[in-house]
Amino acid sequence: MAALYSKHRLKHLKHLCSFGFKTPKRNLTGAGKYDYDLVVIGGGSGGLACSKEAAQLGQKVAVLDYVEPSVRGTKWGLGGTCVNVGCIPKKLMHQAALLGTAVKDAKKYGWQIPEPVSHDWATLSQAVQNHVKSLNWGHRVQLQDRKVKYLNMKGSLVDEHTIRGMNAKGKEMTVTARNVVIATGGRPKYPTHVPGALEFGISSDDLFWLKESPGKTLVVGASYVGLECAGFLTGIGLDTTVMVRSIALRGFDQQMSQLVTDYMEAYGTRFSWDAVPKKVEKLPSGLLQVTWTDTQSKQEHQDAFSTVLWAVGRAPETKTLNLKQVGVELNEDTGKVIVAADERTSVPNIFAIGDIAQGRPELTPTAIKAGKLLARRLAGHSSQLMNYDSVPTTVFTPLEYGCVGLSEEEAERRCGKENIEVYHAFYKPLEFTVAERDAGQCYIKVVCEQDGDQRVLGLHFTGPNAGEVTQGFALGFQCGFTYAQLRDTVGIHPTCAEELTKINITKRSGLDATVTGC
Repeated sequence: MAALYSKHRLKHLKHLCSFGFKTPKRNLTGAGKYDYDLVVIGGGSGGLACSKEAAQLGQKVAVLDYVEPSVRGTKWGLGGTCVNVGCIPKKLMHQAALLGTAVKDAKKYGWQIPEPVSHDWATLSQAVQNHVKSLNWGHRVQLQDRKVKYLNMKGSLVDEHTIRGMNAKGKEMTVTARNVVIATGGRPKYPTHVPGALEFGISSDDLFWLKESPGKTLVVGASYVGLECAGFLTGIGLDTTVMVRSIALRGFDQQMSQLVTDYMEAYGTRFSWDAVPKKVEKLPSGLLQVTWTDTQSKQEHQDAFSTVLWAVGRAPETKTLNLKQVGVELNEDTGKVIVAADERTSVPNIFAIGDIAQGRPELTPTAIKAGKLLARRLAGHSSQLMNYDSVPTTVFTPLEYGCVGLSEEEAERRCGKENIEVYHAFYKPLEFTVAERDAGQCYIKVVCEQDGDQRVLGLHFTGPNAGEVTQGFALGFQCGFTYAQLRDTVGIHPTCAEELTKINITKRSGLDATVTGC
């Protein structure tokens, strides 16, 4: 029965989303003189959250979403970057790598595991893709259930109230809306000035959909995307090198960044520091020969790889939206949409959320929450604005790094070094003891105001399950919690998170911050 039900729903959805639809008749009693109350361009996390929330509040809503294939021709379904080529497949492949480490630890815990232990990329890749496709399906069902019109079309603006949609066959239609939300996100950049980069490289848009193992891989770029990919590739047994132009994890606390990359190097990932790629050539063997320059010595180096993965930043998907022509102002340097505190652009009825909006964190949860709050405001149900301060995040590298609030550098810049107090500790997770794993990079840091109640400005944690740890403490930032309140909190024993409630050594003191005892 379940199979028959799924086939019935799929057939119905195909009918709803077919390209043979007619332009909706204008509903003079609902959306007034427009076809819709709200049209959202972009079916990623933010756009879907906004559209579903608006529909639940009685708005007539349509979503236009069309994924241009990547440079390598990779395609995927509804749900945006997070679902298809970002957070979800990344976390699953990170888990695969953690299981590889767990297998090694298991022997110390008494498990008799036959050698050799090997990893099969095809099995992992297929399992990840199957889960992603189930999410694509789920999003389509949710839109249908909430009576959101899903148009598998590439959207652009004709004027402030008119949206043009074009399908894969080039057929066009237009719809009108009282309000428009732009939520098209971004796509990976390629260094087009590097010969061979486009012809032979891939990006994170492709990695998770490869049917065959990427083999020996060069990751160019040390953003969180680059480090996360390099980490899980190393973890499943692949020879992986990260090429870094200057620093890793730009924008994050640099002491924590150093700990992350130190652990990765000990874990087996190679790093080529102060290096800039010069060209990529395909050898007769099929391997890719990469030439790069050491920016310090000015010497050139070469090595051959099976895969070159570019992780050199992301660009907003604004170029084909016709935004400037309808008066939407863009940041000239980034190409992102300039928005006010209420996500409104320079055109009063056009809004932008998520990665495409200037100055917003490029994070799925912020896009989702901003989308929901915007929908409530547009429907007249709320006036609440999105709070973008102290948004927690985690980098899912082999040793995870979670943080919320200010980095130590940013706290110094805002408050002055003499006006902050930094509490810190090196600790050893209990799980590492029997496994005899090095815990030299397991570290916690709490940045506080020095005077008064010592309000907590930033919290940083490297160690197992960093996302779970950081998520819990993030609540304190919404309440303006202090160091004293952190110390008054009773920890859960034995956990890594409890070390934050015991932290008492300041950097200023110069004392050894290594935790001793249980």
